[in-house]
Amino acid sequence: MAGYRKLGRTSSQRKALLRNQVTNLLYYGKIVTTEAKAKEIRSIAEKLIALAVKEKDNYDTVTVKAKVARKDKDGKRVKEVVDGKKVPVFDEIEKTVKKDHASRLHARRLMMRYFYPIKEVPDESAGKKRGTKYINMSNKLFDEIAPKYANRNGGYTRIVKIGPRKGDAAMEVLIELV
Repeated sequence: MAGYRKLGRTSSQRKALLRNQVTNLLYYGKIVTTEAKAKEIRSIAEKLIALAVKEKDNYDTVTVKAKVARKDKDGKRVKEVVDGKKVPVFDEIEKTVKKDHASRLHARRLMMRYFYPIKEVPDESAGKKRGTKYINMSNKLFDEIAPKYANRNGGYTRIVKIGPRKGDAAMEVLIELV
């Protein structure tokens, strides 16, 4: 008896499919898939959420000083002449940064094994690189999803049966975050 569902795929295909679906479930909050896939996704997603809930407050806030290039109104660096050379002007700013403890850092790295990078492109610049930003899914899990489930002991996902799929009559379900 196997410890997991094979889903009719090779191990590399299965891992890629599960990574993709877990990433999309946590990004969008719900996805439609087959029942067998949903049951596998549920176990992975619930482990990741439980890990995030456990480690959500395990960090220190640290104030750091950083040098940032001064920019003009057009967004270009301001330069001044020093010893006959044009040199950029830097300002010192203070920033507060979250510094993870070792266990939270380990949890973040375990999470990143499952997530694919998500690229968010605004509608007005579709097909262009401008305005594109990458979403850090582990940050989203720690900052948005984990606080929502802090007082809950498991059961973070729900599977709702939709009905058989038209093509092959496989049972389709909606898996969503509760």
